[in-house]
Amino acid sequence: MFGIPGKAAVTLTPAATAQIARLMEKQGSKGLRIGVKKGGCAGMEYTMDYVADVNPLDEIVEQDGARVLIAPMAQMFLIGTVIDYEVALLDAKFTFRNPNVAEACGCGESIKFKDQPAA
Repeated sequence: MFGIPGKAAVTLTPAATAQIARLMEKQGSKGLRIGVKKGGCAGMEYTMDYVADVNPLDEIVEQDGARVLIAPMAQMFLIGTVIDYEVALLDAKFTFRNPNVAEACGCGESIKFKDQPAA
């Protein structure tokens, strides 16, 4: 919908691709839907949900057996984002390197997008 023809809306690292493919297989889902919602101390938060049915308006990114669907209302906020999966000593999580983010809260769980009014 908002993408650049011939270029994926988001890019998945090999670690993210492997983890998403594992989650899809384990849950029997058709992919992971990524979105954004109001919340957190910076104003917005990323969301990730298992997909049972594909919305025809979703932007679909498929890479090496992993499928990410971008919710229609989130597409303009996520263009150019690199999604990674990081494993540390005490936790493992998806991370988003998003060029559309103006600032993030100290814990890294919420963001504020460029040209977004203050919450």
